[in-house]
Amino acid sequence: LDNFMSINNAVDIDLFGQVSSESSGIKHISGAGGQLDFVLGAYLSNGGKSFICCSSTFKTKDGELKSRILPTLHPGSIVTDTRANIHFLVTEYGKVNLKGLSAWQKCEAIISVAHPDFRDELIEEAEKMSAVGFFTSFLAGVVIMVGCMFFIEPLSYLLGSTETIQPYTVAYLRIILIGAPAMTASLVLNNQMRFQGSAFYAMIGIVSGAVINIVLDPVLIFWCGMGVAGAALATTISQYLSFFFLLIMIRRGGNIQIRFQNFKPSLHFFIEVIRGGIPSLFRQGLASVATICLNHAAGVYGDAAIAGMSIVSRIMMFANSALIGFGQGFQPVCGFNYGAKRYERVLKAFGFCVKVAFVCLLGMAVVVYIFAPQLVTIFRKDDPDVIMVGTAALRYSVIAFPLAAWIIMCNMMLQSIGKGLKASIVASARQGIFFLPLIAILPHFFGLAGVEACQAVSDFCALTVSIPLGVSVIREMKREEREENDSDL
Repeated sequence: LDNFMSINNAVDIDLFGQVSSESSGIKHISGAGGQLDFVLGAYLSNGGKSFICCSSTFKTKDGELKSRILPTLHPGSIVTDTRANIHFLVTEYGKVNLKGLSAWQKCEAIISVAHPDFRDELIEEAEKMSAVGFFTSFLAGVVIMVGCMFFIEPLSYLLGSTETIQPYTVAYLRIILIGAPAMTASLVLNNQMRFQGSAFYAMIGIVSGAVINIVLDPVLIFWCGMGVAGAALATTISQYLSFFFLLIMIRRGGNIQIRFQNFKPSLHFFIEVIRGGIPSLFRQGLASVATICLNHAAGVYGDAAIAGMSIVSRIMMFANSALIGFGQGFQPVCGFNYGAKRYERVLKAFGFCVKVAFVCLLGMAVVVYIFAPQLVTIFRKDDPDVIMVGTAALRYSVIAFPLAAWIIMCNMMLQSIGKGLKASIVASARQGIFFLPLIAILPHFFGLAGVEACQAVSDFCALTVSIPLGVSVIREMKREEREENDSDL
C-alpha cells in the first residue's frame, strides 16, 4: 500500500528512539493493539510516513511533572517499537525525523522536542553515554596492553613471525602495546566528534599525531639507531600526543563533554554502541585477520616474501586511509540528508564521491604501477628479493585499486543510512568473505604469485557483491524520491 500514513501514541520514549506504548516499567498500561504493524507498514510504505505523537510530559496524582522522553526506558518496560523503525516523533515542541540517523544524531533530535525543563537532564544522560564509550575504550586498551604483554612471544608467532623475524617483532610489540589505551580511546573520541559535527577539530587531533609520527620515525630509527624499536616508540609517542590533542579539541565546538563522574556503564549502552559499530568491526577486524593470514601465507616463501608483502601493505594502507577519510567526510552528509528524506542530495553526494575517488585512485594506480620498484626500494634498498616480491605484489594491487572507490563509498553509504546488514556484508567482502579463502587457495595453485595477487582478485570479487547491494538501495531512494515529489503535487 503506497503513501500509507500511521499515527500512534506512546507512554515513554528513550534517547535511543525506543518506544514503549504498553507499560511504564513493570506497570502494565495497555496492549500493543497492532501498533508495530502500523508503524512498520507506514515506515516501509512507498511514500509513507509513520508518526509517534505524544505529549512531552504528564502529571502524577501528586501533581508532579514527569517527562515521557527518558534517557533509557524504565526497567521492565515493554519495547513496542524498536529504535530502527521510528520515523517521525511529534510533541507539542516540534517534529523530528529520526529515520536513518546515527545514535548520537537521534539523541540530539529527540532532546530537541522534549519539555525545556527536562532537556538539561537529558543532555546530562547523553554525556553519560559519551563517557561510557570513551572510558570503556580506554580500559579495553589497558586490558589489551596487559594481556598481550603476558603472551607476547606466542602473539608474535600468531601474527605471522618466523624464527628470524621474531626478535624484531617482540621488540616492536613491547613498545607499541604501551600505546594501546591511547589508540582505542582516540578512535572513540574521533568518531564522537565527527558525529557531533566537529569533523574539523577531530581532523586536527588525528593529523597532528600523524605528522609527529612522520617526524619522529627517521629521528628515532636512524639518528638514534633504535631500528624497529624506534619505529614503535615514534608511533606510541604520536598516539598519546594525538590523544591529548583530541581531548583538547573536544572541548571546542559545543561538543558533549566527557567527565569521569558520568562513567556509569549499563548493558543498554553497550548494546547500542556494539550495534552501531558492527560494520566498522567487520571492516577493521577482518583487515587485521587478513594481514595475519597474509603473513602466514607469505612466510612459506621466506622472510623476503613477508618483508615485501609488508611493504606493499604499508603503501596500500596509506592510500586506503586517505580513501576511508574521504568516505568518513561523506558519512555525516549522507546520514543527515537521508534522515531528512533529501534523497537527491544523498545520491548526488554519493555519485560525486565515487567519481572523485575513482579518478584519484586511477591516477594514483598509474603512478604507483610505473614507479613500483622505486617505491619499494624506499623501504628496503639492499635486498633484491624483497624488491622483486614487493614490486610484483604492488602492481597486482593497484590494478584493482580504483574499484575500491565504489566498494568503500558503498559501505560508507549503507552504514550511514542504517542498512547494517548490507553494510556489514560489503565491509567484510574485500578482506573477509573473499580474501580469507583466496589466500588459502591461490598459493596452492600459483605459489608466491597467488599470494601477491590475492588482494586484487578479492577486490574484483567484492565488487560483484557491492554493486547489487548498492544499486538496490539507490533504486529504493530514487523510488521514494519520486513518490515524495508526486505526493507534493
